[in-house]
Amino acid sequence: MSGLKWAIVAIERLNEAVGRTVSWLTLLMVFLTCFVAVLRYGFSLGFVWLQELYIWMHATVFLLASGYTLLHDGHVRIDLIYGPASLKFKAWLNIGGTLLFLFPMLGLIFWVALPYVQLSWERLETSQEAGGLHGLFLLKSCMILFVVFLALQGIALVLRSILVLAGEPEWSPDSTIAEPSGELK
Repeated sequence: MSGLKWAIVAIERLNEAVGRTVSWLTLLMVFLTCFVAVLRYGFSLGFVWLQELYIWMHATVFLLASGYTLLHDGHVRIDLIYGPASLKFKAWLNIGGTLLFLFPMLGLIFWVALPYVQLSWERLETSQEAGGLHGLFLLKSCMILFVVFLALQGIALVLRSILVLAGEPEWSPDSTIAEPSGELK
């Protein structure tokens, strides 16, 4: 089972690093939004590319931090059932929910998004707005990364649940962050 543990640690370290890195965009978005408002209302200046930039940042944070959010149990769940349940029941719920809901949803998103992203790359698509940002194809690529990071974290959740069912409660998803001790090495 050490292979399972290694996979969990690797996936969770990746999502932790991506989530922490991308989260800095939220601070930058606050400053950028204030700057755009000051330019617009204080100096009657407006730049389309600057307005698009904070919208693109928001989309990037939302898409790339989804695995990080699942790692830290930040997605919506029905706590009436899950909250008071035993570790083994939670493990079964995590496996069932991931296999029946998360993976099919991610498969559908990937199936729909892939041709959309490929076409964007073929055209090296840019903003449709005059004075907008170039590189829209890069932003659209985040949809594929959304699927990858969330699917990887779903795999880690299933593997953790398998370890719990195998009698290793210290690997419960409640004790995430790359190691059962809670420490990143």
